[in-house]
Amino acid sequence: MASQTKSGSGSGTITTKDGTQIYYKDWGTGQPIVFHHGWPLSSDDWDAQMLFFLAQGYRVVAHDRRGHGRSTQTDTGNEMDTYAADVAALVAHLDLKDAIHVGHSTGGGEVARYVAKDGSGGRVAKAVLIGAVPPIMLKTPANPGGLPIEVFDGFRSGVAANRAQLYRDVPAGPFYGFNRPGAEVSQGVVDNWWRQGMMGGTKAHYDCIKAFSETDFTEDLKAIDVPVLVMHGDDDQIVPIADSALLSIKLLKKGELKIYKGFPHGMATTHADAINADLLAFFKA
Repeated sequence: MASQTKSGSGSGTITTKDGTQIYYKDWGTGQPIVFHHGWPLSSDDWDAQMLFFLAQGYRVVAHDRRGHGRSTQTDTGNEMDTYAADVAALVAHLDLKDAIHVGHSTGGGEVARYVAKDGSGGRVAKAVLIGAVPPIMLKTPANPGGLPIEVFDGFRSGVAANRAQLYRDVPAGPFYGFNRPGAEVSQGVVDNWWRQGMMGGTKAHYDCIKAFSETDFTEDLKAIDVPVLVMHGDDDQIVPIADSALLSIKLLKKGELKIYKGFPHGMATTHADAINADLLAFFKA
């Protein structure tokens, strides 16, 4: 275990109550920013943000969610309450105070649950939801604009049948908008998505589909009392904006919404300069 420190310790692991090892990176000094990645990726998905904000004088922290990346390939605990508890354990271990929590996609749900449940007492200063899954993705009688269960069953079938192919098809297509006419496709970005996905455990990835699609974050969003920036591309093909950001902003006490015309789900990678500049402005406000 890494020693507790007021400045970044490089990288390390913590062991949670159920014996799961959570891998994390912790670089720099200054106000901490904690980055929460999407499914089925790892903390490596935040490379463009970690380097940028480290250079801006922040302490940058990112972890691999249980079952993902270099963390334990768990067969249990792959749901939002446990994800949030893992974050709380990491925050306590690193003694992070006045932190800014930034979550993309599934990580946005993790941020909402963590900040609502454990973000009091000076631990959290602000939060950011980027292309995030709240309030709830699944179509239900209470959420008629959501995506039908068949969409998520398709992901489950893909993970079970040929995860390696699914993890090529998603980044090569809708995730980064590379399926749009005239898109400039980066094979390196596609390959890096595949690399991150294949590092994780298939059982955890399978279970996480239910976690990101069926968890209702309505009450979490209502409970958050720190400023929250909601960032979403209007061409997000993974988490459609109409049933996510446009609903979340109505539930937040101190929310600010920024919509990015034509930007895809993975806009923090494809449009890192624009996203980083807006994040910095929000952090300094």
